[in-house]
Amino acid sequence: MKNICLWILIGSLGGTSTALAQDASKLPDRIPSSLMTFFVTSEPIGDGGNLGGLAGADAHCEKLAAAVGAGGKMWRAYLSTQARPGQPAVNARDRIGKGPWYSAKERVPDYLNRRLSRPMVMSEIHGDTLDEARRGSNMQKEFALTEKGEIVNGIDDPLPTRHDILTGSQLDGRAFTDAADHTCNNWTSNSAGSGSAQVGHSDRIGNGNQSWNSSHGTTGCSQRDLVAWGGVGLFYCFAVNER
Repeated sequence: MKNICLWILIGSLGGTSTALAQDASKLPDRIPSSLMTFFVTSEPIGDGGNLGGLAGADAHCEKLAAAVGAGGKMWRAYLSTQARPGQPAVNARDRIGKGPWYSAKERVPDYLNRRLSRPMVMSEIHGDTLDEARRGSNMQKEFALTEKGEIVNGIDDPLPTRHDILTGSQLDGRAFTDAADHTCNNWTSNSAGSGSAQVGHSDRIGNGNQSWNSSHGTTGCSQRDLVAWGGVGLFYCFAVNER
């Protein structure tokens, strides 16, 4: 209640930037994690590209979310699957709703400039309009936190690097349509040197295109194959709605 009153006071009164800074310093620097509607898994399933299919990946999201008190939401893994005989493709972007999404410890407002820290929305993470595509995705390393509020180790952090995030998706969040395997047989294979998993980089560094969801493919689907490329088998989880 005190924090709410202080927010109102800062927004309604004038004063110097120094006074605003002093007031802001009394507030916590993060929004409570109860607002979390997005996270990167803090730990992998551990069986390479075999996640137990989409259902197994979703269950992993649910398990990790519940462990930090966010089990009241319906969680879905941001993963695409490719078309197979009798099975249509599934696009990762179609599994996660339209947001908005907050990370585990989204930053609170910048009081000096009176700008709210915005959550992500669907158009911003895929750049669906020309202006948004030019600006680039709002997904950044500081937003791509685990459910515990931890930053995922990137290229600029101490080893081991864990920034490869499984998606099986193209830049627009849709499944690949060619004959190659980009999803470790739709997330059921852990074969060494066989198949591939398309990954993005949570820190948006490396491989030239700086993509959070479609940077490159691995050279196999075993746990060792994933580690060799700078990952461990983590993936993105989004809250679709409240239960």
